[in-house]
Amino acid sequence: MEQLQLDKMLEEKGYIDEPVDPKLKLVEEITRLKKEKNAVILSHFYVEGELQDIADFVGDSLGLAQKAASTDADIIVFVGVHFMAETAKIINPSKKVILPDLKAGCSLAESAPADKFAAFKAKYSDHKVVTYINATAALKTMSDLVCTSANAKTIVDSFPKGQKLIFGPDKNLGNYINSITGREMVLWDGACMVHEQYSVEKIIDLIEEHPDAEFIAHPECEKPVLLLAKYIGSTTALLNYVQKSSAKKFIVATESGILHQMVKACPDKVFIPAPSVDSTCGCNDCSYMKLNSLQKLYVCLKHEQPEISLPEDVIEKAKLPIQRMLEISK
Repeated sequence: MEQLQLDKMLEEKGYIDEPVDPKLKLVEEITRLKKEKNAVILSHFYVEGELQDIADFVGDSLGLAQKAASTDADIIVFVGVHFMAETAKIINPSKKVILPDLKAGCSLAESAPADKFAAFKAKYSDHKVVTYINATAALKTMSDLVCTSANAKTIVDSFPKGQKLIFGPDKNLGNYINSITGREMVLWDGACMVHEQYSVEKIIDLIEEHPDAEFIAHPECEKPVLLLAKYIGSTTALLNYVQKSSAKKFIVATESGILHQMVKACPDKVFIPAPSVDSTCGCNDCSYMKLNSLQKLYVCLKHEQPEISLPEDVIEKAKLPIQRMLEISK
């Protein structure tokens, strides 16, 4: 019964499960439809390489939000997860925003239900709220400022030193920002399942096996992992770092999709995905990001569904902290 209810809900929201002719030249068809409909394709670093290659822009959450804010396209196709498409809709309420797979959620966003976060916030009435962009639209309506991993320090530093802050939903990123700013932000107890699954023991073994490799990590990782890292940064910062570093080999602790861009940028260098606790493939993938595919992108563009829609009051309340973030991040 639960699956039937889920299927009905997805159908009502425009979710289309349509078989695609295997003989169809998907890249050509997607390119044709994109031009025909004046659509822009925005892809996150964590989706499959073929989806990154067909995108008009590939980036992390900050870069994608900035592109969504500046596009003149009529349709925004967000090849990523649900909260990212929601953010694009908040920034562009008059534009159509579509997502190839409506089931592409986010474990971090889901770790902070709006009602529970509201009750948590109520305990700290003299605190301002900084919300990581990896959160639902409802959570953003309760925020004073939104941040990404790329600009979290800048956003936090924009508040006076004496201002008390709540940071959510990612406790690991919050802990890291506390450590480099000297703040004592109150943290919501949420985390990304991808970045929490790294095995410290396996990483140490890998570092010993490759003594010439630099270990780099995303700040969503837990503190024991970050303590091992030569460099800590957002996805874009990690990509920039490997291009500038004189090292020829890297062990990378973030979702393995970024390795596609790293290899393209530095074909002469070696990139090893950091292993998770139960990994058998030697990598750590986001199952939600990997729900996106060329086939789903084609069907999505063809039917202009599933479409992201949000209540007007949610858009109005959530837009202000996002706009503030974009202004500070210029």
